[in-house]
Amino acid sequence: FQVKSENRKTIWDREEVPEGSEFDDTWDPREQPEYQILFKQCVGTEDVFFGMSRKDPSTACCEDMVIKIKLPETKYSDITLDIQDKVLDLRTPKKKLLLHLPYHVDSKNGKARFLSEEETLEVTLRVSRMFDFINFV
Repeated sequence: FQVKSENRKTIWDREEVPEGSEFDDTWDPREQPEYQILFKQCVGTEDVFFGMSRKDPSTACCEDMVIKIKLPETKYSDITLDIQDKVLDLRTPKKKLLLHLPYHVDSKNGKARFLSEEETLEVTLRVSRMFDFINFV
């Protein structure tokens, strides 16, 4: 029997612990806001009318992920947002959202804007994909 870990008292290996679990704090009483995950893709005439590319309406062909988070009675200055490769962590005085993202994203080059009329934070993140038969550009 061979032990992988150098420290024999550890329960799990690093690979077994999901990314973002360091942000998880179940004792926090703030409620989770409503949110929506949408996907965007760039399509042209050759995609829509002629079907010349291999793109289809599935999320596998999307380049961007848009997360819309409802934050009623919140000011822009009260929002704290941290994006990791697979985790979105949002905190306000009344709300908390720890969201494990469905795909890896480019955490360094995202955009966020607060729509004060709609009381919604809109976060746009570029999906980081390995090149495959669909995403070859």
